[in-house]
Amino acid sequence: MADIKQRSLLYVKGMAMGAADVVPGVSGGTIAFLTGIYEELLNSIKSVGPGSIKVLFSEGPRAFWTAVNGNFLLVLMLGIATSVVSLARVITHLLATYPNLLWSFFFGLILVSSLYMAKQITRWGISNVLSLAVGCVVAYSITVLSPAEIEATTISLFLAGSIAICAMILPGISGSFILLLLGMYSHVMAAIKGFDVGVLAIFAAGCITGLMVFSRFLSWLLSRYHEATMALLTGFMLGSLNKVWPWKHTLTWRTNSHGVEVPLTQENLMPFQYAEIVGQDHQLLYCAGLALFAIVFVLGIERIARQKVS
Repeated sequence: MADIKQRSLLYVKGMAMGAADVVPGVSGGTIAFLTGIYEELLNSIKSVGPGSIKVLFSEGPRAFWTAVNGNFLLVLMLGIATSVVSLARVITHLLATYPNLLWSFFFGLILVSSLYMAKQITRWGISNVLSLAVGCVVAYSITVLSPAEIEATTISLFLAGSIAICAMILPGISGSFILLLLGMYSHVMAAIKGFDVGVLAIFAAGCITGLMVFSRFLSWLLSRYHEATMALLTGFMLGSLNKVWPWKHTLTWRTNSHGVEVPLTQENLMPFQYAEIVGQDHQLLYCAGLALFAIVFVLGIERIARQKVS
C-alpha cells in the first residue's frame, strides 16, 4: 500500500514537471528540486549507459531495470507525458487569457524555490557567492537574448536537442525557451504536429546524447562541489525571474506552428507603467495574491516534508 502511495505521489510530481515544461521560461528541473527528487532523477539518468547495458546482457532484464532505477523513471515519465498531453492546452489557454496571473504564480513559485535552495547551503564563502553571481548573470543574459532564426539541418536539430534537454534538467532555465532562442522552436513544434519521424528522430538523438553527457557532469559537480553547484543553480533560478515577471510589453511578435501570433520579444514594466502603456488592468492585488499563494504552497510542502523526515 505504501509502495502504491509513493508511486502515485511520484506520478503527480511528474505531472507537475510536465506542466512546468510546457511554459517557455519555467523549468521542470525547478519542480524536480522543489519536490525532492532532483538528485535521484540525475543519478537515475546517469545510470543509463554502457554499464547498465553490460548488466542487461550479463544478468538479464530484471537486473538492468533495477540498475537504472526503472520504476522511478517509468512512473515519472508517465506523469510528465500525461501532463504534457492533458494540461498543455489548459496552461496554454491560461497563458493566453490570464498571462499576468499565471506569470505571477510562477514568479512566486521560482522565487521561494530559489530561497529554499539557498537554505541548503551551509556556508556562504567567496566561492559560493561567486557561483551564485555567475548563475544569476548567465540566466539573466539568456532571458534577454533575441531569438535567432536557424535553418533546420541535421546538425542544428541534433545540437538544439542536446542543448535544450540540458536546460530542461537545470532549475530555472526552460528547455522550450532555449529552443526559441536557438530559432528551432517552430521547427520542432511543426515536426511534432506533422509527425515528421526523420526530424523527430534527429532531435531525439540529440536529446538523449545531451541528457546522458550533461546528467553525468552535473551529478559529478554535485558530488564533488555540492554547495558551489547548489549556489550556481540558485543563481540560475534568481536570474530566470526576469523571464517570468508578470507585467510585460510585447515589442515584436512571431507566428507559431498553428498560425497564431505570439509574443517574440518583450520588455518588463512596473504594474502602473503596464496599465499606462499597454492600456490593460495591472491586476496588482490578484497578482500579488497568486504569488503569495505560490510561496505559501511551497513552504507548506517543505513543512510536510520536514515532518515526514523527523
